[in-house]
Amino acid sequence: MTAALTAWHRLAPGAVLLDGFHALKHAVRFGADVPVAVATDRAAVLALADDLAPDVRDPLAALVTEVPETAYKALVPRPHPTGVAALAARPDRAAQTAALARLPRTAPVVVLDQPRNLGNAGAVIRLAAGFGATGVVTTGTLDPWHPTVVRAGAGLHFATAVERLEPADLPPGPVFALDPEGEDLRDVTLPDDAVLAFGSERSGLSGAVRARADRLLSLPMRPQVSSYNLATSVAMTLYHWSATAR
Repeated sequence: MTAALTAWHRLAPGAVLLDGFHALKHAVRFGADVPVAVATDRAAVLALADDLAPDVRDPLAALVTEVPETAYKALVPRPHPTGVAALAARPDRAAQTAALARLPRTAPVVVLDQPRNLGNAGAVIRLAAGFGATGVVTTGTLDPWHPTVVRAGAGLHFATAVERLEPADLPPGPVFALDPEGEDLRDVTLPDDAVLAFGSERSGLSGAVRARADRLLSLPMRPQVSSYNLATSVAMTLYHWSATAR
């Protein structure tokens, strides 16, 4: 126990916080470097693995150390109901950027232009991983590896490429930007190398990203309904890509 806590305090600066069972499960499943994990009830964590993720049960058994609840609560900003947390190494920025830029692509890149809501950003990363998107890029000040984003993304950052970039440095490929003035998404076939750009929940697309757009697209929406949630918009667009690009 003491060794695990010592390692945690040594590694925490600069590490990615994996908060909860699902974040840890996905990080391990998708090959993250996870040097330390702690839990208030190790047996309960392994029972969850037996029920929900038997493929990672053995790695978790070798990794998780039981610690007192007081020690666990001192390590995390908001204790998770599953009582487990871990630290992972953040993927190399150059490798992430290269993965996003690599051509040809078999799936789009999602761009969140100056997002504000940490939970929405995490939900989008979870969606992107589920659809097999190449990755998620954010612009602006939000850190896509913030602990709240990782928690909302259930650790699926490690199943796709996630990086913050300047608008001028977006990955190559035709940019399809979602905007109420655009053409109906249902009339467009999205290519696999598309860069799908979504504006912030409050302000829409920034001028810099809008200027990069090759086409503007709009989502079908009933009159007098002002907008969709960001993650909902991404889900609708990725579903349309998956249904039409095959």
